[in-house]
Amino acid sequence: MSEFDPNPPRRNFYGRRHGKTLRQSQKGYLSEDLGDLRPRGITVQDNPDRKPVDPAQIFGDDRPIWLEVGFGGGEHMVHMAARYPGIGIIGCEPFINGVAMLLGKIRAAGVENVSVHPGDARDLMDVFPDASIDRAFLNYPDPWPKARHHRRRFVTPEHLIPLARLMKPGAEFRVATDIPDYVRQTLEEVPPAGFTLVSEGGTPRDDWLSTRYEQKALREGRAPHYVTFRRN
Repeated sequence: MSEFDPNPPRRNFYGRRHGKTLRQSQKGYLSEDLGDLRPRGITVQDNPDRKPVDPAQIFGDDRPIWLEVGFGGGEHMVHMAARYPGIGIIGCEPFINGVAMLLGKIRAAGVENVSVHPGDARDLMDVFPDASIDRAFLNYPDPWPKARHHRRRFVTPEHLIPLARLMKPGAEFRVATDIPDYVRQTLEEVPPAGFTLVSEGGTPRDDWLSTRYEQKALREGRAPHYVTFRRN
């Protein structure tokens, strides 16, 4: 695995980057697979001048581009890639254990329409052009439950305004969470960034795949909530 800092020092990063010791197989995925799947020109180290990056270069054609912010263990991302082979899906995740899990699932599923940025989604938002993303997902993001930490949540202007810039008019932004206060903040902060609420409630979309985070929430008695927005 190439050496680079996926989280440049110019901005704060609050989440975990490493968890339990990786299994030997996971280390193999990182060393053997990540190099070919990682998009170029996203990090400050790869692209210090922050020159624009054309998403079409990542997949070699002009297919629709979907973005998953914080893909966790990668179940949803691989499911979407397999179900919609005509799209290209890019996942951003700074937690290296999650990256390793995703790479194992990609290898097992044999999907090829995926790209993996093992770092902060804001790196990608810096360099992708306006109206280049057709759909975005935010599934079970870090809830930052303490009130003083709510500004660290993804659903704040710091993240939402750049995301809105990237998304095409009419593009969908889907959010799934089991935290009621996260739903509250999502409904308050996403529309002013340039989105219209389409639907919200306890019923997922037809193509939803329940993730391990959702299963944990259900075991612990927390109800999933799904919110869909459309870019204005």
